[in-house]
Amino acid sequence: MTAEAHPPPSTGREPAGAAGMAPAARIMTRVVPSGRGWRAAGLGIGLAAIALPLLAACGSSSGQPGAQGADISAACASLGAALSDGPDPAADPVGYAEAQIKPLRAIHTPDQALAAAIRDLAAAYARVFASNGASSAAGKAVTTAVGRVNAICLGTAP
Repeated sequence: MTAEAHPPPSTGREPAGAAGMAPAARIMTRVVPSGRGWRAAGLGIGLAAIALPLLAACGSSSGQPGAQGADISAACASLGAALSDGPDPAADPVGYAEAQIKPLRAIHTPDQALAAAIRDLAAAYARVFASNGASSAAGKAVTTAVGRVNAICLGTAP
């Protein structure tokens, strides 16, 4: 028997009816994607080629993108630990403010926005303590500074 008498088994990848065809004939029966499919694929690749460098630029401006994130995470952890110590802020707001000033001033971070937010929070707590809690402006400064810290450290400050 010859190879023509027994066609090769179907692999399931040929178009319907192509199992008994010669290889050259099978090539002619393949389905070719329409031009629209190729254009859509080209558009997707083009958009990815544009988006990837832009997304990379959104990261750190230093040569080590993970280093800045690790520094911020460490500073946020230190900030959370500092703010969790001291009296209950609802029961003793002046005592809580006093307890936060030194620990906040001891936190250092290379991230300028976070460093400024921590400095502002320490200064606001110092104003609350200096006014013995009587200054409404100092209370508003604490609220504003807590908002700035929480925007960077996501819910760290009470």
